[in-house]
Amino acid sequence: MKLLYYLAYGLWYLASLLPLRVLYVLSDCFYLLLCHVVRYRHSVIWRNISTSFPEKSPREWRRIEKDFYHWLCDYFVETIKLMTMSRKQLMRRMRFTGTEEVNRLVEKGQSVAIYLGHYGQWEWITSLPFWVSEKCQCCEIYHPLENPEFDRLFRTVREKRNALCIPMAETLRRVVEYRSKHTPIILGYIADQVPFWNNIHHWLTFLNHDTAVLTGSERIARKMNQAVVYGDVRRVRRGYYECDLQLITDAPASYPEFRLTDIYFQRLEVSIRRDPSLYLWSHNRWKRTHEEFNIRFDPSTGRVDLRPLEVIKREKGLAEQPAPDSDKSDAAIGEASGAKASSADVQP
Repeated sequence: MKLLYYLAYGLWYLASLLPLRVLYVLSDCFYLLLCHVVRYRHSVIWRNISTSFPEKSPREWRRIEKDFYHWLCDYFVETIKLMTMSRKQLMRRMRFTGTEEVNRLVEKGQSVAIYLGHYGQWEWITSLPFWVSEKCQCCEIYHPLENPEFDRLFRTVREKRNALCIPMAETLRRVVEYRSKHTPIILGYIADQVPFWNNIHHWLTFLNHDTAVLTGSERIARKMNQAVVYGDVRRVRRGYYECDLQLITDAPASYPEFRLTDIYFQRLEVSIRRDPSLYLWSHNRWKRTHEEFNIRFDPSTGRVDLRPLEVIKREKGLAEQPAPDSDKSDAAIGEASGAKASSADVQP
């Protein structure tokens, strides 16, 4: 398996040495392949876009889809380039504003939670340590890949700028460790992921959908008194991005439960509507429905039943009854009609 890691690392390293202008030519070729030949996840992308913007026309949906494919291919080659980009290159191509307020919070010893989405070039956000105080440790929460060697490879690239990767399952423990050391942290959450059934505690309206959302980041921010910031990403032009760090609050415990999550999704929707092409439409974001959740949820135990849905429906008497066989139904109708005709014949 180590051989796989070194082989993948070497290929990625060599590809990253290509100038971005060459990588963008490759991106344009990938676009033609993905959009017009393979039609990568077209049905999911089309459904997500059309249901998120019902006020737009099919022509506008198609324009968003094409622009998304273009951006997705750019995202891919930009992520490849990340491995060997210098500090100067990254600071020129991924700029941050609002860092003064973040540094002020860090200087007084308060940790900061930055809410991000699958929007724009989130891999380049790992260059944030170049822009903030050295008194803090930058971290990002991530979901480990199933293949340990590829997981190691991505962590190596993401941590090159001293933004440490923390597995999602270890978040609270690691946050507590930094707090015990009196080390403020800046913690990045990409918080628009689909929660598992048993992690659903809140629903809200997001892009015209009744949406199940993760709330763990809010609970940690409230418990650890982390200032909450939204990272508003824009693409200035091809290969150039800006992230405006907007303070939501430095007193998260003063907000009602789930209010910070609501604010985050409201701001993310504003970003997406400004430039829909930069959102990850190929992700099946709305596969968990409120209707199915209500069927799976047991109010008496407060738990979600994870068994196959059809099994749960049968037990609750919600399974659809099989439709009667059409041939048998026709025969039964014919027999009934015949019987009526016979009885009419014998009447005086």
